[in-house]
Amino acid sequence: MLSSSGKNNMSCWPCPAKLNLFLHFIGRRDDGYHLLQSYFQLLDFADELQITPTQNGKIHFSCDQTTLNNENNLVVKAAKLLQQHSQTKQGAKLHLIKNLPVGGGVGGGSSNCATTLVALNHLWNTSLSLDELAQLGETLGADVPFFVRGKSAFVEGIGEKITPFSLPPAYFLVTQPDCHIATNEIFSNPLLTRNSKAITIRDLKALGLPFKGVNTMQHLVVTHYKEVKQTLEWLSNHSSTARMTGSGSSLFSVFDNLKDASKIAALCEPSWLTFVARGTSQSGLHKKLGYTNI
Repeated sequence: MLSSSGKNNMSCWPCPAKLNLFLHFIGRRDDGYHLLQSYFQLLDFADELQITPTQNGKIHFSCDQTTLNNENNLVVKAAKLLQQHSQTKQGAKLHLIKNLPVGGGVGGGSSNCATTLVALNHLWNTSLSLDELAQLGETLGADVPFFVRGKSAFVEGIGEKITPFSLPPAYFLVTQPDCHIATNEIFSNPLLTRNSKAITIRDLKALGLPFKGVNTMQHLVVTHYKEVKQTLEWLSNHSSTARMTGSGSSLFSVFDNLKDASKIAALCEPSWLTFVARGTSQSGLHKKLGYTNI
């Protein structure tokens, strides 16, 4: 069972962003899932999920972005899944405030899902462990277990093998051009590299991350999406560490101080969704709850 430092009566819960500081595919399972290796870096920038527990058993969801305000949202699915699994009679009113770019490769939807599971488990007193919540979350998305566990980590498998591992402190400029990536098309492209050499955490240290990572999806995305290509070229002219996170379309650069990151962010095109965040080894959600046994 999880232990925490005490109940927090605040209704607002962070859903932090993450970046893939590198992303390799080392194989593919028979069911079509890609086997990956990556470093998932948590950021101190997040969506916000407002939760009001109720006793009527109903799940009511709303979002400040109307296009996401529907019953197919992962927040709703996560709340109903936890209800069913725990057989609780409680319900909740859930309101999501989106600060993270949608479909940008920073894990917004998966993070929303994980925060719903972790926060409601706490508020409903359903007493599931992190392992149990991660197993539930995996049925909703491959990245959900990472956000449930709440630590920056070396990630393998389809995203379920998570080894917490901290890199040196850094600041990240993240920017997303006005472009939506058809992720399934990139994953199914025969030119996608799926046989990268597997590495270890020892190798990861030798790579000098977060400054020398490679995203094997980046070449295909910039080939097919000129907005991403143009934005990456612009960012590369201002930083030697520019690269894409996940399947895009968000791009990022790494800085060792806030001043330099903010200086470049101020030069970004107004049409890009841009923010600067600090890397963190532990999720803001877990810090809020004060977990002691993770």
